[in-house]
Amino acid sequence: MNIAIKSLGCPKNLVDTEVMCGKLLEKGHVISDRIENTDLVIINTCSFVKDAVEESVEEIMNLIKLKNEGKIKYIIVSGCLPQRYIKDKLNESLPEIDAFIGVSELMEINEIIEKIHLEKQMISVRNHPDFLYNHQTPRIILTPQHFAYIKIAEGCDNHCHYCMIPKIRGVYRSRKMEDIIEEVKKLSKNPFLREIILIAQDTTWYGYDIYGEYKLAELLKKLSLLKIKHLKWIRVMYTHPNHYFDELIEVMAKYPKICPYLDIPLQHINNKILKKMNRKISREGIKTIINKVRNKIPNLVLRTTFIVGYPGETKKDFNELLTYIKEEKFDKLGAFAYSREKGTPAYDFSHQVSLKEKKERLNLLMLAQQDISKEKNKSLVGQVKEVIIDEIGSKIPFHVIGRTMTDAPEIDGKVYIKNGNLKVGEMAKVKINDSTEYDLIGEII
Repeated sequence: MNIAIKSLGCPKNLVDTEVMCGKLLEKGHVISDRIENTDLVIINTCSFVKDAVEESVEEIMNLIKLKNEGKIKYIIVSGCLPQRYIKDKLNESLPEIDAFIGVSELMEINEIIEKIHLEKQMISVRNHPDFLYNHQTPRIILTPQHFAYIKIAEGCDNHCHYCMIPKIRGVYRSRKMEDIIEEVKKLSKNPFLREIILIAQDTTWYGYDIYGEYKLAELLKKLSLLKIKHLKWIRVMYTHPNHYFDELIEVMAKYPKICPYLDIPLQHINNKILKKMNRKISREGIKTIINKVRNKIPNLVLRTTFIVGYPGETKKDFNELLTYIKEEKFDKLGAFAYSREKGTPAYDFSHQVSLKEKKERLNLLMLAQQDISKEKNKSLVGQVKEVIIDEIGSKIPFHVIGRTMTDAPEIDGKVYIKNGNLKVGEMAKVKINDSTEYDLIGEII
């Protein structure tokens, strides 16, 4: 069959899409880069928060329109949306969909495709997700060939009170260390691979469920010692502040391949709100961790995220957060207005903050961070940075676009380069000549 796949949401979801692509090609199906005039479209959905649900539904409705016009024969909806809502009779509200599959049915995609010819509508969603891919699982990398995501675990055991992930993705399940290493070796057969990015719902929890202790530090050390010359950067995303230990910090400081970049979602700084969030860490604990990593890891860049307007957050609580951000001066920061998700403990909390107030607080916080980011980027003018090229565009003079070791793809800032005959995936020394609030401007030297 001629099949198109649309992947929504985070890189963790993208890896699931890559696994499905691997299974489809194994069966002999053809993966199309066009949606229209295909036999089948698979949409791998996200339903983490309300906005993600709305985006997923909007995309599904667009596909249904194409199906009704005769431009698509079949539609399969996969991933988090069916996993979360199939019990609410999602299928009855979308009768045009041929199959709904959950987050653990990826490996059965070919069997499901065969059945949709015979059944009016098919549902395959396990109540307790258990899938975990390994290095032998067929997988087609959909990112540019110079970087790849490695999902080191699935699920989550943190049970933050605002979050649906444990209910959608199941309990935390680590992959064996040897398996991850074999996958990195396998992917590194591509001589153009320059960067691997370790991801999970919580990477710092890695290993605890199968080894009885946190093993991210050991994994990073072993990956750093692999003799793969063309692999230059190892990046870690989604680290929970409550699971930092001295060994992990020491490893990150010691091995030059590990990017001096930490993604530590803090969510808040007020102790009352942190407790209501079930974050299992206090303001004092957060400040201790931030001070420690900054003192121990040279040239560290810190990324974090915060939630504003959480139930019970007063103006005083928000101002405490705002003051902390201005004092701490994080290099990179994202913020979100609290999304009230049915099925989470926080959904039933009293003192819900109005949408208007949440938007105002979000705007104030991001304006403060904009000034900080502008100041941080301005301090880099005159420096020389190693940059990896992500994109060759058509906009002169900035047709070459890259990022530094301390910028994650599709999340952080870019480096716009005025000169240079470069290709995607190449690395170059760039002198930074100018900056904006979030991006840098430079030239090849």
